[in-house]
Amino acid sequence: MKKWQYLTSTALLSSAILLGACGGEKDESSTSAETQTEQAESGSAQISGNVVGDGSSTVAPITEALVEEYAAVQKDVRVAVGVSGTGGGFEKFINGETDFSNASRPIKDSEVEELKNAGVEYTEFELAYDGLSVVVHPENTWAKDLTVDQLKQIWIEDGTTKKWSDIDSSWPAEEIVFYSPGSDSGTYDYFDEVILDGEDIVKSATLSEDDNVLVQGVTADKNAIGYFGYAYYLENKDKLQVVTVNGVEPTNDTIETGDYSPLSRPLFIYVKNSAIKDNEATYDFIKFTLENAGEMAEVVGYVSLPSEKYDESLEVLEGLK
Repeated sequence: MKKWQYLTSTALLSSAILLGACGGEKDESSTSAETQTEQAESGSAQISGNVVGDGSSTVAPITEALVEEYAAVQKDVRVAVGVSGTGGGFEKFINGETDFSNASRPIKDSEVEELKNAGVEYTEFELAYDGLSVVVHPENTWAKDLTVDQLKQIWIEDGTTKKWSDIDSSWPAEEIVFYSPGSDSGTYDYFDEVILDGEDIVKSATLSEDDNVLVQGVTADKNAIGYFGYAYYLENKDKLQVVTVNGVEPTNDTIETGDYSPLSRPLFIYVKNSAIKDNEATYDFIKFTLENAGEMAEVVGYVSLPSEKYDESLEVLEGLK
């Protein structure tokens, strides 16, 4: 049983025991009325409806955990979340196909303009912190620590066939094999911005929106290198080797403090304001998300925000409603 499933089961069991202990002292209609009042005040009244989201594969583990837990609380709300990458998710958000969009980078100016032209008003919420993790095969005994400059030299397209010995003459004269998130991924955009300075990524790289494809590629080749979100590294750390960057390893502490720079970053959810106002199910799911995102982030391998940030986001959400 997953940790968040256990927490839900425990909470439901406790509620059942409490209700059972209170039963029998009041008539059924009185108990029902009081229960409805308590549910309304606590925000746990049963509702129904549909909520649709899409976006980042990096944010997906958090959202999937939240959707699973939420289904135990609101059985009549259907939450469907796709994984088209940050850019692909924003395209659907702009086209009016989704109520919220997960993102592993801040929204671009061009996307802001498209949303404005489409008449879509939205609100940005931070969900957690991530440390973009560079990984190599466990048998790679040479590239255990890389500088930002070396990462750029490795990954930038310069018209040559890259070998490890091109980076350091003492390293093997073997061709480097590259695995990268696809161009619709916010992780790709972030890596391009902070490592490649906007220059083209090496053309020989295998690109995929599915992080599991990248994991499988790196684990299958001694000369492979790849990068993706911290949670995917933790999930596969028994078969991957993480590279320290400028001597710093991605950990919960280094990601939260920003010491794992420049590869630590916030993760976002963008929500359509009209969906909050007009769809009780969307409001309720986003409220549940902000109340539980920190815990779920830690469960699936990311780093939670300070609690006051979630409180501030909940205040903003209430203002939208």
